[in-house]
Amino acid sequence: MHPSTVSRALSPAMKHLVATEVADRIQAAANAIGYRLNMAAKGLRTGRSGLIGVLAPDIADPGFPPVLSGIADHLNAEGYATIVVDVGSKGSEQDLVDRLIARGVDGLVLATVSLRDDVVKHCLDAALPVVLVNRVDAAGQLPSAASDDAAGMRLAVEHLVALGHQRIGHIAGPQEISTGARRREGFEASVKDAGLPARYTPVEIAETYTRAAGREAALRLLVRRTRPTAIVAANDLLALGVYDALAARGLACPGDVSVVGHNDMPFVDMVSPPLTTVRIAQRDMGEAAARLLLARIAAPGASSEHIVLAPELIIRDSAIAREH
Repeated sequence: MHPSTVSRALSPAMKHLVATEVADRIQAAANAIGYRLNMAAKGLRTGRSGLIGVLAPDIADPGFPPVLSGIADHLNAEGYATIVVDVGSKGSEQDLVDRLIARGVDGLVLATVSLRDDVVKHCLDAALPVVLVNRVDAAGQLPSAASDDAAGMRLAVEHLVALGHQRIGHIAGPQEISTGARRREGFEASVKDAGLPARYTPVEIAETYTRAAGREAALRLLVRRTRPTAIVAANDLLALGVYDALAARGLACPGDVSVVGHNDMPFVDMVSPPLTTVRIAQRDMGEAAARLLLARIAAPGASSEHIVLAPELIIRDSAIAREH
């Protein structure tokens, strides 16, 4: 067959241009002689590696796989493979970015950036296509796909107010991260708009987005003179920590304290009681980030676009009406 036909048939991004029967015959012939597409050699010719790096803040967080699935599936359909790197609690984000750049990735998706992060300038100086997912930087220098954090908090607060709650506490996420800072701002604006005084709407900050940090922050809320009748957590892992704190204090959810989470991570409908939470479009967010990155690769000088996805309140059994 003509070399161009063989080339298209063996290219993941161009295989669809060849008739299925022809592509299968070419692949069978390639398999018979042990041929494998050499991506390194192809990269020397095209200037592209076909690889995208994804930095995750914590690969064990149940909320991240749906985001990653959206990223990987969309990129795979366009002929790209993803390299996922878990930064973890002790990893150096900038060092890992440099390692991925050294391996010739065509772009990066970062789920790890803080509001004022040196890695943003580092990526801009490297002139590499980069987008953020579920995070934004304070200056909005990098394209991003994230949920409307303030709107999510408003949904949670308005739901609790409608149930008759007037003493509503908040477990905020880390304030150096956009999700922690913006959800706290959204909470404070929402309780103010509802006419609830600050002394009835206390905030405790969790150092990390973990169940243990949520427990410690909730314990601090529960010993206040005016104990909240409801707690809104900045994410679902923190909300599960609130469950732990309530059990430690001999309190029941939702009988004594109602709880609302954020993200709707997998399996929170299976805890007891099933968690009322704010659902963010995690898979859609990943797909949006992938689209932004591909656009950035195609047009590196384009202005930064910021996609904001609308959240949705998912009502379950962890928040009930308050009797006065």
